[in-house]
Amino acid sequence: MKRYAGVLLSVTSLPSKYGIGCFDQAAYDFVDWLEKTGQRYWQILPLGSTSHGGSDNSPYQAYSAFAGNPYMISLDALVEEGLLTREECDGTDFGSDPGRVDFDKLHENRFRLLHLAYERSNISANPRYVTFCRENYWWLNDYALFMALKSFFREAPFRSWPEDIRMHWSFAVDYYNRTLYFDIEFQKFLQFQFMEQWKKLKAYANEKHIEIVGDIPIYVSPDGTDVWAHPELFQLDEHNAPTAIAGCPPDAFAADGQVWGNPLYRWDYHRSTGYQWWITRMWHSFQLYDIVRIDHFRGFDEYFSIPAGEDTAKNGHWEPGPGMELFRAIELSLGAAKVVAEDLGLMTKGVRKLVKDSGYPNMKVLQFAVDPADIAASNDYWPHNYGSNCVAYTGTHDNETIAGWVAGLSEEAKQQVRSYLCNFDTPDDKLYPALINLAMTSVAKDCIVPIQDYLGLDNTARMNQPGTVGFNWRWRLLPGQISQELGEQVLAVTLRTNRANWEALDALKKKEKQAEAEADQA
Repeated sequence: MKRYAGVLLSVTSLPSKYGIGCFDQAAYDFVDWLEKTGQRYWQILPLGSTSHGGSDNSPYQAYSAFAGNPYMISLDALVEEGLLTREECDGTDFGSDPGRVDFDKLHENRFRLLHLAYERSNISANPRYVTFCRENYWWLNDYALFMALKSFFREAPFRSWPEDIRMHWSFAVDYYNRTLYFDIEFQKFLQFQFMEQWKKLKAYANEKHIEIVGDIPIYVSPDGTDVWAHPELFQLDEHNAPTAIAGCPPDAFAADGQVWGNPLYRWDYHRSTGYQWWITRMWHSFQLYDIVRIDHFRGFDEYFSIPAGEDTAKNGHWEPGPGMELFRAIELSLGAAKVVAEDLGLMTKGVRKLVKDSGYPNMKVLQFAVDPADIAASNDYWPHNYGSNCVAYTGTHDNETIAGWVAGLSEEAKQQVRSYLCNFDTPDDKLYPALINLAMTSVAKDCIVPIQDYLGLDNTARMNQPGTVGFNWRWRLLPGQISQELGEQVLAVTLRTNRANWEALDALKKKEKQAEAEADQA
């Protein structure tokens, strides 16, 4: 069995110029770094179009299950196309801290530049654009109109729009399509640029034998195109307001549970269509990614339903999900799918069976293993309990960094880790690299490590703290932070644990020899 490794890094966290990570040279440099370090995977966070500024810009609450995030469009590429000037980009305020994304400044200033590029583009004369619009009309038309309406109604949630367009009545749709024509075309221009640039970057990675692990949330945003344009898919009333919303029940971590607010699916309707929307969503995801991680996989076995309007999850209850019927329908239409099942959280017999029956590798997060009260180290997250059909992680975007996590452990917990490592004198600042090595040496077929963990960063580099808003999704690498020395360390542990991507390393060595030969001839 081939064993591989990868790195988790959000595109938005790349050390790109102009305020946020995007599809610019920093992304290509990172792919080169992955190649040199023998990695097989680049795992990213969802690429969806997020809210415009404000306190929460979660990629798990995107405006569409199909559209891309315009923030990730490379301004450098638009400069090369002649649609922007370097002076215009350099003279724009994207925030004062290169290590943090300022979403308010991005919304205020980046869209101004993008609109300027659109005005100069003569995009309707581009045959690739015409083809793109024709091939993607099934999601693009509704999305572009929705985003134009969001701007027209000053970013108000669609539930507060006038009834005719809130209910997606055809005469209102026709009226606003005419009235907001140029705003709609601008949104289509953004999606065209996003898809062109992303597919070019993905092709570059694939040429270097690196696969992209994408990420899709199980639910869609309550204020998004999918709910607005296709209310029949969701549990809504006659006014298209949710009757029930998603969340999770009270537990030891949250006495009131969590209320996520996402509308729940009408699984009976999806079943009547042969799960066509989900099949289409997965098909589209595989156009963007090589492997798809599905967030909150347990929701397909059972989902937690909270009455709409509740402030807590105390009155929620469990409902059965579609189970294997959905995944059989997907396989029948798309063939064997390369999926990672995010099965973290409460594990029931039903969830375990669904994961096993699907055949998808599940996730093992090392941070979840430590429990000083568990003397036998019996929980699923200690490496000796892993099967091979799983993906090992030191942590995910929702966890503390491994160094920050270690720093916050009790002395008793640290001793449990040292005991497991059979190295009782390991100092605190050496525990995190030892834990990375532990995950990499596990029998898990694949192992993915967040770049923050390889860098040994503390919790100021944490990407998300679930249940909070206002400061998440903002962390960014600084230029030069991914050094040659770090690359050598990552390559060393990758080789040592027999996870090297030899296709990439051999191809790289061949190119280097060819370059040397050409230099000698010159």
